[in-house]
Amino acid sequence: MEEYFGNELVKKFEEMMENNDEFYFDTEELDDIIVYYLELGDFNYADMAVTYGLKLHPNSLDIKIKKLEVLLEWEDYNTAKEMIDELKGSSMENTDFLVCYAKYYSNLGNPKKAIDICKKALELNEEENFLNNFIADEYVNLGDPFNALKHYQQALKDDPTDEYSLENAMICFSDLNKSEEAIVFLNDYLDNFAYSEVAWSEYGQFYFNRKNYEEAIKGFDYLLAINSSAVGVYASKAACYEALNQYKKAVEIYEEMLELEYTKAFTFYKIGLCYKALKQPTIALSYFQKSLREDPQFYLAMMEQSYLYEEMGGMPEALHFAKEATLLNDSNLDYQKRLAFLFIDSGKFEESLSCLKKLVDAEPSRFYNWYAYTEVLMLLGEYEESISVLIAALEHHNRAELYYQMSNCYFNLKDSNKGAESLQKALELDPSLITDMQKKYPYIKDEVKKVKAKVKKKN
Repeated sequence: MEEYFGNELVKKFEEMMENNDEFYFDTEELDDIIVYYLELGDFNYADMAVTYGLKLHPNSLDIKIKKLEVLLEWEDYNTAKEMIDELKGSSMENTDFLVCYAKYYSNLGNPKKAIDICKKALELNEEENFLNNFIADEYVNLGDPFNALKHYQQALKDDPTDEYSLENAMICFSDLNKSEEAIVFLNDYLDNFAYSEVAWSEYGQFYFNRKNYEEAIKGFDYLLAINSSAVGVYASKAACYEALNQYKKAVEIYEEMLELEYTKAFTFYKIGLCYKALKQPTIALSYFQKSLREDPQFYLAMMEQSYLYEEMGGMPEALHFAKEATLLNDSNLDYQKRLAFLFIDSGKFEESLSCLKKLVDAEPSRFYNWYAYTEVLMLLGEYEESISVLIAALEHHNRAELYYQMSNCYFNLKDSNKGAESLQKALELDPSLITDMQKKYPYIKDEVKKVKAKVKKKN
C-alpha cells in the first residue's frame, strides 16, 4: 500500500479515469504506470493505461510492446500474434519486445523457439540475468537440467544475489545426481556470500536430504545467526534432532520457535509427538490439547489424541477423537480404516459400514477392504446385501475367502444349492482355509462333508 500512495503518477491516472478527465502523460510516465499495474497483476487497469497511452502516443513502440504484454497475460494469442507480426520489423533490437516474443512461444508450449529468441536477446547485452533465468526455465520445460544448470549459473554470475537462480541451480544438481558438484558449488558461493540466507538454507537442506543431520544443523545454525526470526529454520533444525532421536533437544528448539509464532497449533503438535516418542503420553496429550485450543479443527492433533487414548485404554475417547478427525479429513483413507476399526472394536458395527463402503469404493484393489466390509454385513445379518458386495468383490479378487463368505450367506438365507456351489468353489481354490472357516461360519461345518461327497461321486 505504501508503494501505491507513494506513486503520484498512478494516483493522478486513477483520479483522471474516475472523473472522466484527460491529462497529458509523456511516454516514460505512461510506461511507469503500465509497469506498476503489470507488476501488481491488475491487467484491466494496465490495459486502460495502454489504451489511453496509445490514444496520446499512437506511434509509441514502447507502449505497443506493453500492449503485447497485456495480451499475453490475458492469453489472447491470436491478437498477440498479430501485434508480433506488426512489431517484428522494427523491434528485433528491442529487449522488451524479444522477451514478449519468447514468452508467446513459451506459453504456446514451444520452449525451443523461446530459447532461440532469448539467446538473440542476450546479444543486446541487456537484462542478462532475467534472460538466462528465462532460458534455464525453458530447458527445465524440455527436461534438460544440464543446460538449465548452465544458464542458472550464468544468471547467478549476472546477479550474485539472485535467490531464484541459486535455488534452481541446486534443483538441477539434484536432478543430475551431482551431489559432490552441488556442495562444491554451494561452498564456493558461501565463500563469497557468507550472509546469504538462501545459501545456508540450501546447505542445511542438502545435508538433511542425505541424512547427515549434524552437518545440516550447522547450516541451520549459521542461518539463524544471520536471521534469528526465521521461523521455518527452527522447524528444520528441530526435525534434524528428531531424526537423531534427540527428542528433548528437538523440544527445546520447538519451544524457541513458539516465541516467534502467531499460529502455534502445529508446533504444539510437534512437541506432542516428541513427548510421545519419549514415552511420556500424559505430557504428549497435554500438548495435543494445546494444539487444539489454538486450532479446534486441527485434525492431526485430534488423531494423535485418539492413538494416545487407545494406548491408555480410553477407547470411548479414542473413538470420539477419531470421529472428529475423520469428519475434518474425510478423504483420508487411513483415517477411515482407523475409524472403522474403532467402531468395530466398540461393537458399533452399523456405524463402521460407511467407512468400509468408502474404502471399497476408493481402493477396490485391496482385498481386505472387501473382506472386512462383508464380514461386518454378515455380523449384522445383512446376508442379501453381503452377496451383492461379494459379487462386486469377486470382479476384483478371485479369492477363496470370498466364496466361503458367500456360501455362509446363502446357507443363512436357506439357499442350500447356491451355498453348496459357492462352498465347492472355495474348496477348489483353497481347501487349507476350511478349518478356520468352519470355526467362523457354523453352517459351513455341516455342509463341507456333503460338498466333498458330491465331488467324490462326480469323480
